[in-house]
Amino acid sequence: MVASPRVGVAMWPIQSWPESRELWLRAEELGFAHAWVYDHTAWRGHTPWHDAYSTLAAAAAVTSRIRIGTLVTSPNFRHPVPTAHAVKTIDDISGGRLVLGIGAGGSNRTSDGGILGGPNWSPRERADRFAEWVELLDRLLIGPKTTFEGTYYSAQDVMTEPGCVQRPRAPFAIAGNGPRGMRLAARYGDFWVANGGAADSPVEDVRRHIGRLAEACAEVGRDPGEMRRLLLTGFTDERWLESAEAFRDLAGRYAEAGITDLVVHWPRPDTPWAADMKVFEEIAPGA
Repeated sequence: MVASPRVGVAMWPIQSWPESRELWLRAEELGFAHAWVYDHTAWRGHTPWHDAYSTLAAAAAVTSRIRIGTLVTSPNFRHPVPTAHAVKTIDDISGGRLVLGIGAGGSNRTSDGGILGGPNWSPRERADRFAEWVELLDRLLIGPKTTFEGTYYSAQDVMTEPGCVQRPRAPFAIAGNGPRGMRLAARYGDFWVANGGAADSPVEDVRRHIGRLAEACAEVGRDPGEMRRLLLTGFTDERWLESAEAFRDLAGRYAEAGITDLVVHWPRPDTPWAADMKVFEEIAPGA
């Protein structure tokens, strides 16, 4: 029998902290396995949009059980050295509950592409940068002292002791459907992140990608069963929160395809992520 996926929630860093604090506490009370924040300076025109790492540090301090993380951090405006410094600090504050979601990032300014100035990165350069970024971040978090000179990123005698609470480092959740992204996930990832499949057959598309992930794991000599496979919902026409029955049906189909973890969005009125709070609370693991 296929196990039901663990269910997490994507939080919106748009309210003042006193209001957000209550939502994070409610997410933990509802029994969600994990809670996530998009790491942007702004997203799809939404403002205010608070810093993901500051938000996670605050959430880590007021919660005690729920795992927390980014979906996702990218090289668009994060250098690996300060990123590693923030990661190990939040992992300490949370008592070892942080998962670092990472991806190559988008090229447009709605996803922070180009906000630091300079020329646009070609798809090849973006992939090259991401691979180097992940390698350096892995080294920094494992530490205890890192010197690295790459094509795009460097570090000189960076001390990261005592490192993360989780050993050898906080887990990575790597987003990437292409061959290079999957190879990175196979080598460094504890989770692989899927954003949904093709519109005509999303479940089968995700199933095919999971098959390719298994092939990438085989190339590096890794058991694909060691890696969790997380689906970020809300980006297809599937009606996840139409009813509890609809949610259970979709969750079961994706579990059979190989998904181990699901993430739904905290309902936001008057947006594509609007939903009945009664349904949302009913599908929560602690309901």
